Amino acid sequence: MSRELPAAPEPLPASTTDAHTHLLSTREYSGLAVADAVARASAVGVTRLVEVGCDVASSRAAIEIAEVHPEVIACVALHPNDAARAGVRLAAELDQLAALVGSSARVRGVGETGLDYFRTTDEEGKRRQRESFAAHLAWAREHGLAIVIHDRDAHADVLDVLDAEGVPERFMMHCFSGDAAFARQCLDRGAWLSFPGTVTFKPNDALREAFDLTPDDRLLVETDAPYLTPVPLRGKPNASYLLPHTVRFLAQRRGADLTEFCGLLAANASALFGDWGRDG
Repeated sequence: MSRELPAAPEPLPASTTDAHTHLLSTREYSGLAVADAVARASAVGVTRLVEVGCDVASSRAAIEIAEVHPEVIACVALHPNDAARAGVRLAAELDQLAALVGSSARVRGVGETGLDYFRTTDEEGKRRQRESFAAHLAWAREHGLAIVIHDRDAHADVLDVLDAEGVPERFMMHCFSGDAAFARQCLDRGAWLSFPGTVTFKPNDALREAFDLTPDDRLLVETDAPYLTPVPLRGKPNASYLLPHTVRFLAQRRGADLTEFCGLLAANASALFGDWGRDG
């Protein structure tokens, strides 16, 4: 299905990083080819992308994309909702993913993993999510990779699993959705907090308050494309080239110089995932 893409924003004054995107889902949602998505992003200053897998097939594809495009690195995982739906196939799917984690130098993260109680409400599904989450944490420790955590309506249990399994050295709360109090709990454990376009939505004062207390060196910005398109394009298809809308919004809120803010975000992504591609 093809949906009309918004016009490109004014380019950023310095290069920066989309810390979490889904190029394959963007292609399916809006018809934007992967190579075109990377090129459009680069044209507005978003010169590095983190392509995130959600199952075995998309994780393999993420690696293939990252091996072709130096601007892209890959994360591999079984999404929490996919883990919940896997049933008796869960162990086999986790085994396949385990083999992918160390298969390429372009794999820099394990995720998105975690817990999602919005779409998974049954106890057996939640149990499978926790089992999968624990396995992903073990892979990240084994390979020295960052963990990318999906948390939807499961704040307390996400922290419980982290504490029980051992808080990883480097982890990112993807698409951060909590308030300032939860942000503090995550930051106290060493998290990077990644803010998507939802931080620009008018009702989300609590999310902006969480951003306000996030230290400069723990801050990331993402699209989570093809969804969560920022204001003023809310409701339209998202893609990495639209990240400048969120970056400008947050730089202005923080009172930061935009050029310096772009560099800060890029440096934080390198601290989490290691250097790659253009501009680090």
